Amino acid sequence: MTLQLLSDLYTSCKEQSLFGRYITNSDIEVILDKYNLISQVKVEGFSVENRPIHSIKIGNGKTKILLWSQMHGNESTTTKAIFDLLNAFLTHIDELQQILNTCTLLILPILNPDGAQMYTRVNANKVDLNRDAQDLSQPESKVLRECFNRFQPNYCFNLHGQRTLFGAGNTGNSATLSFLSPSVDSARTVTTTRKVAMAIIGHINKQLQNDLPNAIGRYDDGFNINCVGDTFQSLGSPTVLYEAGHYKDDYNREKTREYVFKALFYGINYIAQGLEIDNYEWYFNSPENKKNFFDIIIRNAKVNSDGDIQDIAIQFKEVLIDDGITFLPIVEKIENLDGFYGHREIDAEGKEVLDENKLPLKVANEIDFVVLNFSKILIKV
Repeated sequence: MTLQLLSDLYTSCKEQSLFGRYITNSDIEVILDKYNLISQVKVEGFSVENRPIHSIKIGNGKTKILLWSQMHGNESTTTKAIFDLLNAFLTHIDELQQILNTCTLLILPILNPDGAQMYTRVNANKVDLNRDAQDLSQPESKVLRECFNRFQPNYCFNLHGQRTLFGAGNTGNSATLSFLSPSVDSARTVTTTRKVAMAIIGHINKQLQNDLPNAIGRYDDGFNINCVGDTFQSLGSPTVLYEAGHYKDDYNREKTREYVFKALFYGINYIAQGLEIDNYEWYFNSPENKKNFFDIIIRNAKVNSDGDIQDIAIQFKEVLIDDGITFLPIVEKIENLDGFYGHREIDAEGKEVLDENKLPLKVANEIDFVVLNFSKILIKV
């Protein structure tokens, strides 16, 4: 499928009822029934606070792919893209039948519904489910492992979101998407299982470069057996970690959502067509993620009465207010920020930058605007 056809498919299949960063069980439960036409929808278990953990099983092929999203409740972009993809299967089944004939997908769209409701990374017991793969201390962790054991997937897609901090290496571009083939040991041995996952990621990267040039990163592959991806990879199921990141001015992650949709399609379709493990080295063409971005950098600011010139980094804190996400600007650093990038940059040209009370900014200040050269500059999404 050409890039234009895939873009058109996304536009026609985007699930309009899902928008923004705050996606919960209540949002997906009103649309689940329509997928009964092409799939099996069921409840796999329940969260700490007794919210259902839903699954959608689609396709009848021998190759089995397990996908789960919102293991971290505040990482919702991949959930939106999953439903966009399901709509594509629902409305364009003839064009996509080959995938469904070859593959069976088992999807858990919101693994951590309590965290999704509270907009937190952790579950209701304040446990990071992505550090619970061995202890299996939480009901959500047990549901995922029971699905893995029963389904016995040939491949796993572990779907996450990452903060605006990450850049694609030193390119100066935000890491709009990042991927990882998790390690199976502390030596980060490139096993056959890892190579398979790398080949999938390499293919996705290659397909997306014309659409998203130099904005795809490679996530750190430090080994932690308590992480789900590392565990499933160690159990012999090639596992691809997706990280949905930031695209310029896209704080609702709607443009990133489109790229995740395309990356899901490319990954699944590559498996359906028969991947070539020899292509795994494409994986290393992506630069490693670096924490080298802030939401806003004010450059060359006079920061005190002594006339010192520094840069000011401002980072947005995501807060759930009235069933919506508010982005609160917080002063993160006041120092020389050479080597860092801002999603928005302001050059103070050596002039004073003050807060709303016309006082010098301090680290940890929450601000809505700054005063620069006697003018207010809004610091908001």
